[in-house]
Amino acid sequence: MSSAGTPDLRLGLIGDNIARSRSPLLHRLAGAQNGMAVTYDSLIPRDLGQDFDAVFATCASAGYRGINVTYPYKERAAAKVSIDDPLVRAIGAVNTVIFGTDGPKGHNTDYSGFVAAYQRVRGNVPPGPTLMIGTGGVGRAVAFGLIALGASEIRLVDRDRAKAEALADDLRKAAPALSITTHDTAEAAAKGASGIINCTPVGMVGYDGTPVAAEALAGAGWAFDAVYTPPDTQFLTDAAEKGLTIVSGWELFFFQGVHAWRLFSGKDVDLRLLRADLLKPEEAA
Repeated sequence: MSSAGTPDLRLGLIGDNIARSRSPLLHRLAGAQNGMAVTYDSLIPRDLGQDFDAVFATCASAGYRGINVTYPYKERAAAKVSIDDPLVRAIGAVNTVIFGTDGPKGHNTDYSGFVAAYQRVRGNVPPGPTLMIGTGGVGRAVAFGLIALGASEIRLVDRDRAKAEALADDLRKAAPALSITTHDTAEAAAKGASGIINCTPVGMVGYDGTPVAAEALAGAGWAFDAVYTPPDTQFLTDAAEKGLTIVSGWELFFFQGVHAWRLFSGKDVDLRLLRADLLKPEEAA
């Protein structure tokens, strides 16, 4: 701790349905590796009796070094910060905010986290034709990650067709030669896909179910789920039973957290040790 019991870093997470998030533990462990006392608050607007704008404003004025932002506020957060990176501006969503003397700055470690998670499991094997279900904040980051990884085709499905079309337009600007299409149903769009991705909240704690029928997964090569609580969603369980290679949402959680930590603190961590500590049973951690 710094003087008078003040933490070296005050951090937080704004989101709904985050009671089981492991982000507080990740950042406290990263701080401990660097001899730093870190507080990381779970900031649920409904529980605080405030809307997102009010919670964000409090963080900006209450001594927070930075915050993470999760579902469903990433696109709203992007409108409240300055963004230096043109790629993040194109994504249009931020999950990491740094508060400084020149105002809040927005970053997106979902993008870099997804790329790192994919490469840890599949190396340099390109994604191939990929179906992505869900085009909100994390979906936008993952879609741009697919471009970086060399996907040959991106198919988008969202209950809000206008959101899918808007993302498709932004992706075409970034990669004019890439085939990018929107579809009404995941089952139809899954035909011939190599990769199938869930970027909806379906499957997380409180949102039981799966975004696509298990039968539609047959023939694909790999699957990724942005949900990590729980890590063994119905979608990934179905995919594993169909023989697909699994890229867990836990990997995205891990790498986006590591990348956010570096932005918050300017310090590195021992990835092997951090991974081992996070994978301990919760009661032991």
